[in-house]
Amino acid sequence: MRNKDVIKNSLGQSHEIIEKVVKPGDVVIDATAGNGYDTVFLAKLVGETGRVYSFDIQEQAILNTRKKLEDLGLAGRVVQIKDGHQNMDLYVKEKVKAVMFNLGYLPGGDHSIGTKADTTIAAIKKALQLIQVNGIVTVVVYYGGDSGFDEKEAVMEFIKGIEFRQFNVMKTEFVNQPNCPPILVCMEKLFE
Repeated sequence: MRNKDVIKNSLGQSHEIIEKVVKPGDVVIDATAGNGYDTVFLAKLVGETGRVYSFDIQEQAILNTRKKLEDLGLAGRVVQIKDGHQNMDLYVKEKVKAVMFNLGYLPGGDHSIGTKADTTIAAIKKALQLIQVNGIVTVVVYYGGDSGFDEKEAVMEFIKGIEFRQFNVMKTEFVNQPNCPPILVCMEKLFE
């Protein structure tokens, strides 16, 4: 029997790390809103005085996220933006405590619409500029099936070149699981 409290999946690990960093009043970004689970998670963490910027390119993702937020009374904490995450710097003009990415496609949506290597890497670069010292960027890399292999390889290559004096970069993955289990990448800003 598996002990889920000891080893969580990549998404669970990202939430655990974010929970240790984000406090009420913080400003954060959900770079890939999807069905809204991370946006809701972040909205609860930042509290009434904080703010979440939530990005997605798909109208269905925006609607799914809005419904969850409204049902939980959290909509006032979130700025939803229907635009690509690579444009986050056009909307966010302040330093943020955390940025979360879940790569791939909208669960239950059109698999032909998903994150792509070029825009994802551009977005990660902008997230690294927006993050404050001691802030964290998490990226859960979903790949396999019908998409994501090229993006995974490009992101893994990109993170190797992040300046080690400015950022700690960690990658965790399950190496003995079948079917391309997601990979978690965390980037912590050490210095400005």
